[in-house]
Amino acid sequence: MQGLDHANRVIYLGTFSKVLFPALRLGYLIVPPELAEAFMAARRFVDRHVSALEQAVVADFMREGHFARHLRRMRTLYAQRRAAFVAELQQQLGDLLEIQPSEGGMHLVAWLPPGMDDQAAVRQAAAHGVDTLAISDFGMEPLQRGGLILGYAAVAEQAMCEGVRRLAAALHSLPPISKP
Repeated sequence: MQGLDHANRVIYLGTFSKVLFPALRLGYLIVPPELAEAFMAARRFVDRHVSALEQAVVADFMREGHFARHLRRMRTLYAQRRAAFVAELQQQLGDLLEIQPSEGGMHLVAWLPPGMDDQAAVRQAAAHGVDTLAISDFGMEPLQRGGLILGYAAVAEQAMCEGVRRLAAALHSLPPISKP
């Protein structure tokens, strides 16, 4: 959106935490030129302890082309993980979940059958050692159908089979859905 903005009305905010590593704690903000001074003043007021060393290292990393190569490598890796994850979910849980890959991020949405409580599914998954989030946690109003948010970025392909197997055991151990 920011790249398409010719009226200087979009502020673009990002972080290097996911694309490099979480401990970096370094972000960026692209603002219209007329707002730059105000944002710099606000930044100085909020936090005076910005790591100049970390910023310099990341700037060199980008200037030397390492960042672009890293992003290409990570896109390939995450695309492979996503494909493997979707295939494993469809194989083990295709009868129960409707998988919807997201357009952004490193997660999938797995829609549960109508009537299945996603909060109960999250609790049961946790009891089986699987960390997931309920779609209902993100809605302002009740949803017609529950679902799970399943991340795949931090899971090696080899571990996915076991994780999906545990998720399948968790979901199949939930009480049957009562039909009206």
